[in-house]
This record gives sequence, structure tokens and C-alpha cells, in this order.
Amino acid sequence: MGDEGELPESEGFEELIRYTIPGYALGLIAGIFLDMQGYQRSPVGQWLVRTLSGEGESILEGIYSIRQRFLGGASTMAEAYGWGKLFGLAVPWIIDIASRLAGVNVYGVEGFYIPYFYALSDQIGANISGMLFLKRKEGTWVGAVNKYVHHPVMVASLAIIVTVPFGLLLLRIYGFSPTTQTFTALETIVANLCWVPPLVGWYVQRKREF
Repeated sequence: MGDEGELPESEGFEELIRYTIPGYALGLIAGIFLDMQGYQRSPVGQWLVRTLSGEGESILEGIYSIRQRFLGGASTMAEAYGWGKLFGLAVPWIIDIASRLAGVNVYGVEGFYIPYFYALSDQIGANISGMLFLKRKEGTWVGAVNKYVHHPVMVASLAIIVTVPFGLLLLRIYGFSPTTQTFTALETIVANLCWVPPLVGWYVQRKREF
């Protein structure tokens, strides 16, 4: 796993785990409400539901990072992780709008990548931000890459980024289509595994305490 300094107890990933369920809940509630109001295929409704389901926790994690910055103290990987997720928020909005304008069938197989970016663009941002944090900490790219491949949170994050799109593609191939806002929320929630890397970080911290 690397040396003892790779994941100090003060990293703060346990704070990030707490933000996942509220995001899921808000997205699902919004989806059910919009379906009840007759907006099953509203593009604006899908934007709202996917943002809450896929990025709700990122908004809260971004607030956590802002709070940590104002409180002062040493920067942590968790803070860098939160900043990266906050900066990745708008990417899926642009991809969604561009896809619709280009005539992509967002309900078909070819639209599988849209929920992926809603669910994980913030994770991609967090991964990049984490790498930059390690670069600043280590001073060289070689040192940063060495720490990266031995950092359980970063490795878990990369694994999710790479594997989730295949799952979404298979889901669409086998006939799933987000034809209601509730289905839209559920598809995004299933793809949004952003809670896994902080959970890994929390587990490693706890393991080292005993």
C-alpha cells in the first residue's frame, strides 16, 4: 500500500462520505415529483434530476472545501478532492446541451455517455485535482505518479472512471431507457459511485488507527 505517510489520519475523507445520500435523495425526490406533474421527458427536468442525483454531493463537498479553506490549516487530499469535484460540475451541462442540439437520441444507446458525465465528471475533476495536489506535495511528476499509484483513494477513483461507462452502455444495450424522471434519477444514482473512493480512504484511515 506504500508508506505510512501516503494517507494520514487527517485527510478528512469521512466528511465527504456524509454528502452522498442527501444528493441521491434529492435527485430521486425531484424525479418522482416531476413525473407526478407530467414532466417525464422534460429536458430541463432531466438536467435538474441528473444534477442532483449525480452532482448533489459534489456541491456539498465543494462547500466543505470552501469551508476548509476559510478555516485555514494545512491542505489535505480531501480538500483538493472536493475542489476538483466542484470545478467539474458544469461539464455535463455543456455535453448534454451539445448532444441534444446535435440530434443525439438521449434515450437510446448512443446517449449512454450523458448520465456518465453527470455522475462522474466531478470524479474526473477530483482525480485530476488529486494528482495536482500530489505534484505540489512531491515537487515532481515522477514522485506524484509514484504516490498516485500507491494512494488507495486515487486508484479507486480511476477504477470507477474507467469501468462505469461500460456498465451504462450495457444497460442501454439491454433495453433500459430513462423515459421518466424517476428512471433518469435511478440511472444516474447507479452510475454515481463517487462515494467509493472516500469510503476507501475512510476505511484505510480507520484500519491504521487500530
